[in-house]
Amino acid sequence: MNTFLLTLLAQAGDPAATGADPAAAPPSAWTTMLPLFVIMYLIVYFIMIRPQKKQQQEHKALLEGLKKNDEVRTSGGIIGKVAAIDVDKDIVTLKIDEQQNVRMRVLRGAIAAVIDSKANKTQGNKKLETASKS
Repeated sequence: MNTFLLTLLAQAGDPAATGADPAAAPPSAWTTMLPLFVIMYLIVYFIMIRPQKKQQQEHKALLEGLKKNDEVRTSGGIIGKVAAIDVDKDIVTLKIDEQQNVRMRVLRGAIAAVIDSKANKTQGNKKLETASKS
């Protein structure tokens, strides 16, 4: 009977019945969850935060390297050549159509990419050469 009570108490988790130190308490929920939070933060950092910071730095460098006569594409999809850059107001003036002298003013942050027209022409010529060979 005595062994039966001891086994019931041991199954119930009574530290006195199992012979464990009664002062030793089970670990708190924070100590068991803290490593999971750290791992989740590291995953989010390396998958989302770090690449976004890198992309922002690249875009900032692109905007700082912007100069007159660069062919650019805005975030709205408009393509034009840079006619003037007003650094104080953060505004770029684009030439959209040179024959009709159409110009557009956009915020400097709206410039999405600088188009390298030389690279585009050589890639287009290579595509034509490969298409004509087949």
